[in-house]
Amino acid sequence: MKYKSVFDIIGPVMVGPSSSHTAGAARIGRIARKLFGRQPKKAEITFYGSFAKTYKGHGSDVATVAGILDFDTFDLRLKDSLQIAKDLGIDIVVNTSEELTGHPNTSRIRLSDDEKDVEVVGVSIGGGKIEVTKLNGFAFQLGFDTPTLMVLHEDRFGMIAGVAKVLTQHKINVGLMEVSRHDRGSRALMAIETDSVVLPEVLEEIGNIPYIFDVSLLSLQ
Repeated sequence: MKYKSVFDIIGPVMVGPSSSHTAGAARIGRIARKLFGRQPKKAEITFYGSFAKTYKGHGSDVATVAGILDFDTFDLRLKDSLQIAKDLGIDIVVNTSEELTGHPNTSRIRLSDDEKDVEVVGVSIGGGKIEVTKLNGFAFQLGFDTPTLMVLHEDRFGMIAGVAKVLTQHKINVGLMEVSRHDRGSRALMAIETDSVVLPEVLEEIGNIPYIFDVSLLSLQ
């Protein structure tokens, strides 16, 4: 079940007009920003399906850029996000595509600077709720409604057990775990939804496990 209460259907506190096309778009953009970890130099946004047809009228482009600026759905600066991004020197490129996707409200966001780039594909499923379906090519189905631990590691025996051991030692309960990989034996990405925030010292301990390349904690709350 994707909705836990009537408030999930009504939508979040937000700058309108649409919980799906505005609030949802902003949340996808904000997840991309959190994954990138800092202000990007360039943001390439591609809208598909319904997003592509209605993004101007519903402000999906404005909302997505607001999320990339790390503004929440209720932040009154949302309506001025395009100008704010321009003032900050962020190059914003908005495209539309007729390619068929699994959901009509789909956007692809690529953030980059001179050192790194991050690509996120997300869908707005209604009521302001979202699901991220791809992170840098890794296939997932994540909502980021609870603290989510992201662990990039080498695809080898014992990696899940190693991370689970650290979480057990710190009495952190796991609500959901997904693991995705590009190819067998290559890099893999572990996503773990937890019932509590993972403290920095726990992240550091996980990061010290051999064959782990990066550890981060993400949440929209």
